[in-house]
Amino acid sequence: MVDQHINLQLAHIGMQLRSEIAILLTQQNMPLNDVDQLNGQDLSTLIDFLSLHKLTDEPVFERLMRLDAAICQLELGLYGLCSDCESEIEQSRLQSDPTEQRCEDCAKRHSQEHRQELRLNY
Repeated sequence: MVDQHINLQLAHIGMQLRSEIAILLTQQNMPLNDVDQLNGQDLSTLIDFLSLHKLTDEPVFERLMRLDAAICQLELGLYGLCSDCESEIEQSRLQSDPTEQRCEDCAKRHSQEHRQELRLNY
């Protein structure tokens, strides 16, 4: 029952992301047949398409990757476990974002490391 609820949440997020991708592609002046062909495609096809068209810096791409990871984790029975330390992700974090990949401590650590990487790149 819980998995079914999570599946519904993730499916809803997937529909939202597909709409955002269609808008993005329209803004990028992609041919309408390209946009129409993506309708109903699986997540890996969408990820490949965005990568091919160099749209990986778009915020929707990261959210699509997180959705794909959450679905894979659910299929493997690992949903809700931190991708870094493998402890349980806090329920409040998962309720806020069902695609959450890290517990609060690891998310803070990741954020600090990412900020440090950004500083080193400039």
